[in-house]
Amino acid sequence: MTSETTSETTSETTSETTTETTLAAEADRPPAYFTTPAGVAIDGTDAVAYFTEGKPRAGSPEFSYDWQGATWQFSSADHRDRFQANPEAYAPQYGGYCAWAVSQGYKAPTDPTAWSIVEGKLYLNYDRRIQQRWEKDIPGFIALANDLWTQVMEMEVP
Repeated sequence: MTSETTSETTSETTSETTTETTLAAEADRPPAYFTTPAGVAIDGTDAVAYFTEGKPRAGSPEFSYDWQGATWQFSSADHRDRFQANPEAYAPQYGGYCAWAVSQGYKAPTDPTAWSIVEGKLYLNYDRRIQQRWEKDIPGFIALANDLWTQVMEMEVP
């Protein structure tokens, strides 16, 4: 065996070990998006409708798509297809958890009717009362949440 072959074998083994370690870590990580106990994102609300209709609209299991550990429901095949083509453009920020709570350093569930789109991104809040707090300094809360999200994403929902 030449040193070149040994180097390639070691590199392949290291790559396989890294992949296995990453997969194991991801299996231990909580789901990427806040879901119902049945695994449905945004409580079954159509994420694309916020952008196309300017309001939340109930989705249907008939038009669903599995992405990032959650089942996303849509009100039409068109909306499902749009989401499938570019889910990052429509999925809520911070895993669908309350954006204001993330800015405060913790996770909280959300109410699909407490929402805002800021600079083309969807943000959800716990309820309308918390949304009023959020609206007092949206840019400041987004900056805080962006800084804290990598820590908060690992937390359990209280």
